[in-house]
Amino acid sequence: SIDPEVIELATYQPEYVKPVGEYIDRAVSEKRITIGKQKLAEYQALLGALENRYGVDRHIIVAIWGVESNYGVQPGEKNVIWSLATLYCTGTKAKFAKPQLVSALKILQRGDISFEAMNGSWAGAMGHTQFIPTTYSAYAVDHDGDGKRDIWGNVPDALASTASYLKVSKWRRGESWGYEVRLPKGFDPKRVSENTLKPLGEWQRLGIVRVNGEPFPRLTDQASLFAPEGTRGPAFLVLNNFRSLLRYNVAKSYALAVGHLADRLRGYGPFVQSWPTDETHLSLEQRMELQQHLIARGLLEGEPDAVIGRGTLEALRTYQR
Repeated sequence: SIDPEVIELATYQPEYVKPVGEYIDRAVSEKRITIGKQKLAEYQALLGALENRYGVDRHIIVAIWGVESNYGVQPGEKNVIWSLATLYCTGTKAKFAKPQLVSALKILQRGDISFEAMNGSWAGAMGHTQFIPTTYSAYAVDHDGDGKRDIWGNVPDALASTASYLKVSKWRRGESWGYEVRLPKGFDPKRVSENTLKPLGEWQRLGIVRVNGEPFPRLTDQASLFAPEGTRGPAFLVLNNFRSLLRYNVAKSYALAVGHLADRLRGYGPFVQSWPTDETHLSLEQRMELQQHLIARGLLEGEPDAVIGRGTLEALRTYQR
């Protein structure tokens, strides 16, 4: 039977729908930082082994665990097969759901998990570290060698799978995800595409510096400018490892949350610049209406889904020009 809640959740994804500042504040709460530090201590030996084997920083592994499932407390209660079948059969996200459903059935066939225990999110993201079935099939790891890649009940398998996936996503050992920066007076970040890559040295020549006044470790690193609230909120120069986090989840607010939580677990402080709190944001209905207008003008393809992603933003920019 079709699960109506899955369809409802498919149109409301917090990392796209919420203002970035609000999303970050929830994802990187004081409680999550405290529990993350406890997990770092509890799994010290495991995390050391994963760092050595995959080259992925332990704070990032634990931060992904925290943001994805609140350290395994909220891994999702929905049966993955039912969720994906609902998305496919109702046409809600059929293109996404079809390969995921086939992959999920193959996981069951292989015997990694039982049908009853194969729970996850509305989108079929599974276990402690929320792997979708195709990602699981390609990159999940049986770290403890018991013959099963159990990311639902086995923390070593789940965290090793995360490290394995980030390694193939071109994570670079010993490098940061990015830096909070201060923009020079009169610099408008909205005039620079978020996809423009330049060496840190070039950004520095434009007058962009780290908020703490320290130098950039390597001026040749390719960085892009990410200032989601323009000059009214924090601005960042994000690096290769930020782009690796986007392979895990394409929302930039998600990658920022993981990078920032990792930094907080390492003992760094909050962002220097605070997020604006006075903006009014569009409701779900208003976002749908906006997309309907853009589609009617031929600036946007597809159906309205209320997710303000890259296509909608590009369509808006075209309209404004």
